Amino acid sequence: MDVEMNEADALEALSSILERLTDNPYDIALHAEHIRIARATGMDDQVESALDMMTAFWAAGEDVWLPLIQRKIDASNLDSSEDLRAILDLFVRAERDYLSIPVLQKHLEFLVERYEHYTEAGGRPDELEELFTPEWMHETMSKVVSQGAGHLTKSHLLWDVQRDWELERLQNSTGEERAMLVGLVEAILLERLRQPHSNHDETFQAYSTFTTNYKPPEEYESLLVKASKGKAQAVKAFQRRENLENSLANSGYSLEGYAYYIASERKPKKPDMFILKALYERAITEADKRRFAGEANAEEALRTFWIGYLDLLRTQDVEDEDILLTFKRGLRSVPASGELLARYMRFLERALDSEEAATEINTVYEKAQTIAPLQSDVEQLVPVVLARAGFEKRLIEAGKAGEDGFENLVQIVMAGIARVRKASSAGDPRLRLEKYLSAICLEIEDLQANTLILWEDATKHYKTSYLAWTSYTDVLIRQHMYDDARNIFRDVAHKNVDWPEAVWEAWATFEQLHGSVEQLEDALDRIERARTQVNNRRAREAEKAQLAAAQLIAETQASVPVAEAPVPAQTETAHGQEQTAMDVDAGAHVGAGSKRKAEDEGTPDRESSSKKVRVEDQAKLKRDRENCTVFVAELPAGVQEDELTALFKDCGSIREIKITQLPNSVVATVEFMERDSVPAALTKDKKRIRGQEIAVHLAWRSTLYVTNFPEDADDTFIRTLFGKYGEIFDVRWPSKKFKSTRRFCYVQYTSPSSAEAALELNGADMEEGRKLSVLISNPERKKERTDSDANDREVYVAGLSKFATKEDLEGLFKTYGAVKDVRMIMDEKGHSKGFAFIEFENENDARAALSANNHELKRRRIAVTLADTRVRGKNKAPGYRADVRNRSVRVRNLPPGTQEGLLQQALEKHAKVKRVEVFADVREADVELENAAEAGKLLLRPDSIVFNGATLEIVAEATSGPATARPIAPPAANAGLFVPRAAVSRPRAGLGSKQRGIKPAQASNAAASGSSAAAANGGGGKGQDDFRKMLLGGK
Repeated sequence: MDVEMNEADALEALSSILERLTDNPYDIALHAEHIRIARATGMDDQVESALDMMTAFWAAGEDVWLPLIQRKIDASNLDSSEDLRAILDLFVRAERDYLSIPVLQKHLEFLVERYEHYTEAGGRPDELEELFTPEWMHETMSKVVSQGAGHLTKSHLLWDVQRDWELERLQNSTGEERAMLVGLVEAILLERLRQPHSNHDETFQAYSTFTTNYKPPEEYESLLVKASKGKAQAVKAFQRRENLENSLANSGYSLEGYAYYIASERKPKKPDMFILKALYERAITEADKRRFAGEANAEEALRTFWIGYLDLLRTQDVEDEDILLTFKRGLRSVPASGELLARYMRFLERALDSEEAATEINTVYEKAQTIAPLQSDVEQLVPVVLARAGFEKRLIEAGKAGEDGFENLVQIVMAGIARVRKASSAGDPRLRLEKYLSAICLEIEDLQANTLILWEDATKHYKTSYLAWTSYTDVLIRQHMYDDARNIFRDVAHKNVDWPEAVWEAWATFEQLHGSVEQLEDALDRIERARTQVNNRRAREAEKAQLAAAQLIAETQASVPVAEAPVPAQTETAHGQEQTAMDVDAGAHVGAGSKRKAEDEGTPDRESSSKKVRVEDQAKLKRDRENCTVFVAELPAGVQEDELTALFKDCGSIREIKITQLPNSVVATVEFMERDSVPAALTKDKKRIRGQEIAVHLAWRSTLYVTNFPEDADDTFIRTLFGKYGEIFDVRWPSKKFKSTRRFCYVQYTSPSSAEAALELNGADMEEGRKLSVLISNPERKKERTDSDANDREVYVAGLSKFATKEDLEGLFKTYGAVKDVRMIMDEKGHSKGFAFIEFENENDARAALSANNHELKRRRIAVTLADTRVRGKNKAPGYRADVRNRSVRVRNLPPGTQEGLLQQALEKHAKVKRVEVFADVREADVELENAAEAGKLLLRPDSIVFNGATLEIVAEATSGPATARPIAPPAANAGLFVPRAAVSRPRAGLGSKQRGIKPAQASNAAASGSSAAAANGGGGKGQDDFRKMLLGGK
């Protein structure tokens, strides 16, 4: 999202981002930010510099190359051989990075445009030499088209350009050249017919026309029969994949869709390499595009696609030259992928002789040490070190390493171990490099002593790692140093290690093999004492954690002022009177229209008692997700719900467990029936499932409340901004159906540490005069959030003159307090529609503004009430509902779990949306647009809208029948007409307002209906259940 910046801010931002890029040029997020800032400045030279810098370090997509190429074309002398060659070289570089149909199209268009220019000019400048000759054009265009030939649905966009150029050239030819070109064009057409693609019929028609015009008539039929047979296999190949292509398109070309498509293509023993190679290229291009946009899982998917692509080329015996080129492209695309670098080094070892391979591998390894993202990621660093060490080891075994071979090997691994520990304080929990070096040293008698030093050092660094201690004792046992091993076991048995049970088992096994009876029994006694100590310590830690959690909950509750604490069973009217929820006694109904008996009014104790019980029941039944949920992270792959149930079953009753597979981890939420279960659940932190330590924390502690971001910020913007601090679990957006100005969201990470790190964005400048607000989303402090009490701070003004202005309202209402916003609803002529909303800075001022009720403004008396957004619709002017239906559409086939806020963002890219309401039970939504024309835009779209992998179905709202937001349901049984005591509505405004009540005939009919219903029910009045049924059934 580009935002205009003033010159001073622009220069400061550019200076800052360039300084960061100098330190870390292999951070693609910094390059994306650099380009965004450069574009925001409006400085063309800075934009070009940012684009150039990106292409120098990274493979770039069409979003970078297309503007860069266009700038080069605009700034060049197109009659200069040097400038033309520079542009053509730029196209080659762009096409080498990723498969981009738009880039290839632009290349072809440029070639044709230049060729036609020189043709019309009567010749080419001599300095161009072979450039833009017919032969050069044919060869160059063929290369360009061949790059996209495997794209089943879009290759025709390229091939059609070459076909048209070749046919025009044929048409203008004569003599021998014409005969040569006939054969050339025929070969091009026949080759295309043998390729799977989406518009075979059009290609066959082109061949038929060509045959008619340039082949003898007597050969026409035989040639077409032969061509038809030749295309049959290609047509079937496309038809087999047509459903997959459609599914991929319907998913919005999702990375998951590509992965599924690729998996299905790789199932045969002999896959179709023409299609599969192009499919990998398409998937890689899409993953890069999403990575550049800041999508969280795109980097991991991109690495996976490159690794799968290169493994395919290796297993299918593709030429080494092609594999080498693909490796170089892949390393420009994902330079921090350790697995890809490791494969590249193994490829060099296999493809080159040992001396040349040593030189190249050393160069690659040294460059890898300069890539900061790789050096800071243990999981990427370890494979690179192992690949380099593996090459050195094989040189030693082949006798090609020289005298210092083993010394070099040990130095490589030791340096790798040091870098791993520098990259992360936790190091490598699996100790892969230590194990590798230990195995090498144990094979060589002179180096066996180094093994003991290695593991002794490892136990000092990984003090709590059972794996380090058991590996140390294993080496001691292999060297028959039993007493030393026994001393280590005795010492570590009482240490606080991550898996003491594994250490105890190893000790017991050792004594059974190498110890005496006394030593075995002594070990078992010590193990039992250690087990008791560990269990006691765990109990104390659990108690301490439970106490801390309870204390935290108590503190957060105490931080809410008493005046702000919600009272579930009571509401306050505008006059300050308390009203309780309507109470219906199941045993005795009061007759319709009758008064309550005197004895009922004289039992205050019983009444208050019953109310108290009811308040407690309501509070108990209310679902409190935020306070009753814990977040579980670092789960092992494939974990099952019953495993989590078994872990948390002793904490309290579990309401729901949801397991989510993220790109890089598995996480879960565990919701309990009561919040009292949460402290016990928090004690499960650092417990193990399948031998893997898990993390448990309060869900809200890893959740941020974010507001005051730019108005046009969307989900991608937020994920890009916050994604650099850690893995994002979810971003939740508010619905705008009740208040269109709401601008906040919740960003939930998989760990509290990520949320705390992201707090540095609090106060960050987003736009001029706007600072981002980022807070931990404490559920007990909702009232502190700027949007939480918006309804209480807003008044609704009706009865306005059409000549009233926003300034008139500001002048009137600022006398009651600070006005934050005035929203006046206008008609197409710019006049007031008669109502407006005034939002104050605080609630007390809004209540004070109720005094303006019945005030005269522009010769009209206005009505002022607190804005209750949820019932505002029933007070609309006549014809309003019909107007809303005319500019509304129904959206069907929503994906499960659709957020109203995200759906509105998606639709706002195509039309101006005013309100969205989702009905999850039927997977549909009502969408109200700004006007009927905007509704028409959605209804008449030629292309489908794909949202979260689902193709949306958009239909017009019903223009007749009851105006209901939900799908029309059948009338509820026995649903009569509910008649309140005062059936005639009160005037909304003051003098001169027209009173809209029930007409006499309607009133009598309603009374009759009510009487008959009462008689049918034994004289009982309608209760809450009946009223609810009536609402569900429609009026």
